[in-house]
Amino acid sequence: MAWTRAVVGARLAGLLGGARPHVSRAVRGARVRLGGGVRALRTRSPRAGTARFALVASALGVAVAVLAVTAAGPWGAGGRRVAERERAAAAATGAAHGSGSRAGAPRPAPSAAAVLTGLDRPGVTGESLAGILDPLLSDPSLGDRRGAAVVDVSTGRRLYAKDADAGLTPASTTKIATAVAALSALGPEHRLTTRTVLEPRTRKVVLVGGGDPTLTARKKTGGWAGLRALADSTAAALKKRHLTSVTLAYDTSLYAGTTRHPIGVNENLAEVTPLTVDEGRLDDSGSGPATRTPDPAGDAAHRFAALLGTHGVKAAEKGSARATGRARTLASVQSPPLSAVVERMLTNSDNDIAEALARHTALATGGEGSFEGGAAAVGAQVKKLGLPVGGAEFHDGSGLDRRDKLTARLLTSLLALAGSADHPELRTVLTGLPIAGFTGTLSDRYEGTDTHAGTGLVRAKTGSLTGVNTLAGTVVTAGGRLLAFAFLTENSMDQPTARAALDRAAARLAG
Repeated sequence: MAWTRAVVGARLAGLLGGARPHVSRAVRGARVRLGGGVRALRTRSPRAGTARFALVASALGVAVAVLAVTAAGPWGAGGRRVAERERAAAAATGAAHGSGSRAGAPRPAPSAAAVLTGLDRPGVTGESLAGILDPLLSDPSLGDRRGAAVVDVSTGRRLYAKDADAGLTPASTTKIATAVAALSALGPEHRLTTRTVLEPRTRKVVLVGGGDPTLTARKKTGGWAGLRALADSTAAALKKRHLTSVTLAYDTSLYAGTTRHPIGVNENLAEVTPLTVDEGRLDDSGSGPATRTPDPAGDAAHRFAALLGTHGVKAAEKGSARATGRARTLASVQSPPLSAVVERMLTNSDNDIAEALARHTALATGGEGSFEGGAAAVGAQVKKLGLPVGGAEFHDGSGLDRRDKLTARLLTSLLALAGSADHPELRTVLTGLPIAGFTGTLSDRYEGTDTHAGTGLVRAKTGSLTGVNTLAGTVVTAGGRLLAFAFLTENSMDQPTARAALDRAAARLAG
């Protein structure tokens, strides 16, 4: 059965947008085991051989489909599919995708619609779930406050509730609400633009931050917008104007308010500014905690000036300055579609992206691009969608603020809405969720004997703060139903044990 789970996990990863290295690992394991199974057919009795042949043939078909998706390539940095990902996945699964992203950019995963159809088979009841979940969620390691809910995505029916309307600290599961708000307010095809402008009748160049938290200065961009490409185009535009000596300022006026999160200096989040490269990281990491520069915008401008210098354009740095309305654009670079940015945020639990998306939601709906404005906009957008916001409080977009409050009912409603055929623009809220045992913040979980049933079948956003452990996502049951679940717990000081308890609960849903 181990090889069956590996193939199922790989197939689901391909269907819903999993990363290539993990798919390859599962396929390799399946290939080896399938080989042994085929050899065994030659020596078994006719009756046993017939049964085994049917099983192996079915699994082999799944493996071939996964291999087709895997081989289709090319692949971007970190295993994300690029231009051909959509066509390969569509060929293997029948999924439709209408992103229209430019070639070479990270693409959002195929639509979840194909996965969500045909799941109206019976087999999951509120009574059966209560019998399964009540004992698991009574684990003392989870602390003395908890809320839980389970919803059938295909019908929207709530199957289980335990203090589902209690407002509890959600930690990073807040990002689910941020993702829904941003996608609904801006649209999945929205792109974030970083540009350079030249003030008329001067030699003053301004680097204008457009709030792209994925802008990178690395040589290999992985399909994300590149500071080097912007420098190349800017230098070329300046030379056409016979300018090889300029002054360089940078504009961060898109956002308002303080740049520092209320938690203070923290390795999980840089200063929030509309101009930053590589999230202000001072190492080569692309996710997780890291030491950050104290001045992301100034550091980005400094690196940009150096890149102009490599093209023979000397840039004297002049600090922060707002571009005038008369300034003319020299060059620009754009992020991939917002759907791809959302996927990255959810998979890696990226706080920098989350805070940027909250601000863009505010700006798109007439609010202020600040911590307060972003939080208010996320709450307002969720309410506008008709979702149950009673008991919810938003104070940031990432969930790092302990004052945030969400309910299990709201989280499952957000997930069910993202799976609804009426809201295809929200599909990457589901495809971006980490896959148990394969990707993101769940890549090293679900390895125990009491949780491995959820490997590849549980997709969930994790949440952790001191004393707070949460898990919210979707799971495919043994009967083929897609369920949305949310578990929120507080006042546990044993994080590893509490996480394991939540993983057991989600894995039992899969079983």
